[in-house]
Amino acid sequence: QVQLVESGGGLVQPGGSLRLSCTTAGFTFSYYIMAWYRQPRGKARELVAAVSTDGGRTNYADSVKGRFTISRDNGKSTRYLHMNSLKPEDTAVYSCHAYSTFGDYWGQGTQVTVSS
Repeated sequence: QVQLVESGGGLVQPGGSLRLSCTTAGFTFSYYIMAWYRQPRGKARELVAAVSTDGGRTNYADSVKGRFTISRDNGKSTRYLHMNSLKPEDTAVYSCHAYSTFGDYWGQGTQVTVSS
């Protein structure tokens, strides 16, 4: 059974940091490109960051470059999103996504709220 489970969301003040984790099971993690998406309330979902199968290449939305870092641990079948210098506009539901020619899977999402 395929599972993607996000954790680490919550309420943080502007300028603060959070680390999101996405733990997976049921598929061969190392075969899949991993990404984080977010969807603010009432807005469309957008790509935040993606990392290649070996972790050697990353891609970020312009709005998070220099503040967020995506990484993966193939041994633990887990990927991370380190978020620093958080802004109110980063408030959204963050979801992890795994895709390859073998399949396309989504997590349920975790809420991140940046507010004072």
